[in-house]
Amino acid sequence: MHAHTGAMPRGGISDNSWWTHFRASLLLGLPFIAAQVAQVAIHTTDILMIGRLGTVELAAMVLSGQVFFTVFVFGSGFANAVVPMVAQAKGRGDPVSIRRSVRMGLWVVLLYGLLTAPLLWHAEHILILMGQQPDVAALVGRYMRIAQWGIFPALGFMVLRAFLSALERAGVILYITLAVLGLNALFCYILIFGHLGLPALGMEGAAISALLVNLMSLVLAVTYLRRLPETRDVALFTRFWRPDWAAFFEVVRLGLPIAITILAEVSLFTVASLLMGMIGTTELAAHGIALQFASIAFMVPLGLAQVATVRVGLAHGRRDGEGLVRAAVAVLVLGCLCALVGSLIFALFPVALASLYLDTSRSDAAEVLALAAPFLIVAGAFQLVDGLQALASGVLRGLKDTTVPMVLALISYWAIGFLSAWALAFPLGFGGIGVWYGFLIGLTAAAVSLNWRVYRFVRRERALLG
Repeated sequence: MHAHTGAMPRGGISDNSWWTHFRASLLLGLPFIAAQVAQVAIHTTDILMIGRLGTVELAAMVLSGQVFFTVFVFGSGFANAVVPMVAQAKGRGDPVSIRRSVRMGLWVVLLYGLLTAPLLWHAEHILILMGQQPDVAALVGRYMRIAQWGIFPALGFMVLRAFLSALERAGVILYITLAVLGLNALFCYILIFGHLGLPALGMEGAAISALLVNLMSLVLAVTYLRRLPETRDVALFTRFWRPDWAAFFEVVRLGLPIAITILAEVSLFTVASLLMGMIGTTELAAHGIALQFASIAFMVPLGLAQVATVRVGLAHGRRDGEGLVRAAVAVLVLGCLCALVGSLIFALFPVALASLYLDTSRSDAAEVLALAAPFLIVAGAFQLVDGLQALASGVLRGLKDTTVPMVLALISYWAIGFLSAWALAFPLGFGGIGVWYGFLIGLTAAAVSLNWRVYRFVRRERALLG
């Protein structure tokens, strides 16, 4: 590979055997999955430390996390759009398109950060208007006015992570995430409680820690990329201020449906928690336990969905029809096997799992446990369909197909899933378990419709590519 020629090898593999595809998907998938789990652990660390300050602080930390995450997760849709753009460009050996995709991805997320900054700055007033407790809202406001500046480096890191993903360098993403996890724990411990001669800053300490670790993740990614031969060959950071409007609008066109799809699923679970709260406090506690396990298990298909986007995008870029089919099938099969293992664990050990979150000596624990166990059994079935719909979305993103999947997901999550959950819980009288049955129905609809689209789309692309 020589920088002066502008040459770049076509991405991918010459061996199209099933073994090669399964092995490559697994090797790329493991660090992706581990990085997702480590990311969840960062927020868990914040909650555990802030929880020691008191109930009001804990409630404020949970709410702060949800506010920041909602804005962040929508913006990450634009970063996710960079993955298929870079993968396809790498597959066809086009370094100029790689540079433009990454640069314009950074432009889009910076603009998004500027547009959403006023929302985060006025978080306290918005939460009070939404009926939240003034003391909790005040703490969220103080936290957010510091932590909100982390949205810029956080989304910038997501774009560079997309570039690294398309280069199939998932290992470094894991190392950076683990480094940030350790730094976050250290910064939180020092700044929240006041160690090493520093004052105890409480919520503001957690906010400063969040800002610092987001900056560190971006600095570590840039430092690594500047040393990488592929980065030099595509001149990634050269002429950063030069616009490329075609690439800019492609990031927006592909990213907006991804962002809406992600937000639709995240908001469905938020609204489901509100439905549970209407049924009862015990039901809400049991729901929280089941949802926590489901969220952790979902990191596996989520990591493999990123693999699908990269490997399908690479095959499409190098016009390899057979490789495209095998890349898609390999990831879907791996995802199904992992989901089946998760489903069996949930179905066989629901009481043991739920007990991990409860002090079983408390008088109210038995009631929560009695509800959480059946929720977890339904969550087991839910794992398989949730995994299948996530993997199908990943394959379709690799083919730059995002708009129709967004429509299918919105119909499945809300028109089918939410309405089913509400109808089963209230008019039909199933209560809390009805909400989970509604989830299952909605996600099954998403899995069927999205995988049918994968089948048709991949078949068509195979015929076109030969």
